[in-house]
Amino acid sequence: MKKPHQTPFSPAPHKARRLALMQKMRALGGGVALIPTSAECIRNRDAYFDHRPDSTFFYLTGFQEPEALLLLIAHGDVQKSVLFCREKNLEREIWDGIRFGPAAAKSHFDVDVALPFEALAASLPQFLANQPTIFAPLLDNPQTDELIRAALNNARAHARSGATAPAKLHDIYALTDEMRLVKDGFELDWLRTAGQISAQGHIRAMQACRVGMVETDLEAEILYSFAKAGAQHAAYNTIVAGGSNACVLHYRAGAAVLNDGDLCLIDAGAEYGLYAGDITRTFPVNGKFSPQQKAVYDVVLAAQQAAIDATRAGVSFMAPHDAAVRVLTQGMLDLGLLNASTVGSLDDAIANKAYQPFYMHRTGHWIGLDVHDCGAYSTGQHNEQPIWRDLQPNMMLTVEPGIYIRPSPAVDESFWHIGVRIEDDAIVTATGCELTTRDVPVRTDDIEYLMKHAER
Repeated sequence: MKKPHQTPFSPAPHKARRLALMQKMRALGGGVALIPTSAECIRNRDAYFDHRPDSTFFYLTGFQEPEALLLLIAHGDVQKSVLFCREKNLEREIWDGIRFGPAAAKSHFDVDVALPFEALAASLPQFLANQPTIFAPLLDNPQTDELIRAALNNARAHARSGATAPAKLHDIYALTDEMRLVKDGFELDWLRTAGQISAQGHIRAMQACRVGMVETDLEAEILYSFAKAGAQHAAYNTIVAGGSNACVLHYRAGAAVLNDGDLCLIDAGAEYGLYAGDITRTFPVNGKFSPQQKAVYDVVLAAQQAAIDATRAGVSFMAPHDAAVRVLTQGMLDLGLLNASTVGSLDDAIANKAYQPFYMHRTGHWIGLDVHDCGAYSTGQHNEQPIWRDLQPNMMLTVEPGIYIRPSPAVDESFWHIGVRIEDDAIVTATGCELTTRDVPVRTDDIEYLMKHAER
């Protein structure tokens, strides 16, 4: 795949999100918000995992260095953004790479003030003074909790001088999760590209697949394709599952051999600009579906199409799932996986969840900066049941029905160990949805054609 055009960094969308967040803070009486980035994690001894910024921190700043925190003030006549980041350090830059430092960070990321991260603990009490509310992640990490506790106690200690300390603590994620749930145009562009790169990785895996390979061989092909196209990382641990392993939902690619006559299920997505793609395809290791594999696959594909057709603004989040379940359950009855004399009618089988031994997960989840993105799926409870929220334009979710058939005396042996999942990413529109991941084939004949005509 040709590398996607690298869009120059712009602080504008991040600044717009900060301003929108501060308006939400004002609507709740105003105060100070503290949003830290993620900490560096030791891999072993003095070696670290690659640092990835906290998604919400990145959403509001675009800043990717560790040891950083965003502070927002929205109260009275004051509206200000303050970025705490590491100072320049020429010795450390020789080893670890260039740092922005506060001076360059202020202009590059268009914040009002940038200060050294080392000054955070000492300066925070004055930022909290005379503010009614602290907006911060609630009990999210001990370091931030301790920072707030110490600063709050310091602010309280100055009561005799006439200053007041915040009396309320509000979970910042209650505000930012809802913001992140509806994507802006910048985000949708990143997500479309992540979907395209992800699709190319799946195509490469299908073309490279040979009987006798092991699962990690295909994982390597996928990760190479992602990196070659400009993705920074995989968006999550890659699933390459041959044969019976496809019936393990979160299986990791391992040393299992891909055998003649087996299916291979790949669930893999690229992370591009920190935004995730998420695709699942299932294909025959030898390039040709057996009659039983094709029959199961076609039921899952029909269920996915029913879910796609049900995905549009104004319907419940559960509408695609309900549409998929109806098709899947009817397919299970038609294939003999479910016995009508035992489970009753289609409606009875759905009401009693007779399908769950073969389909035990929901049909989709939010996707964005996190592959399982933030945002509530329901708006409350009624009679102890969730009130599922309605979809809105520019929300983004996956559509991923499946059927997983483990050995059972109630199921014909020819269906055993068949695991099929088909997943695409969908942007909700007013009249339907836009699939961002369909560059990779999904129909059985198209998959077989692609594999047959792959360069050997």
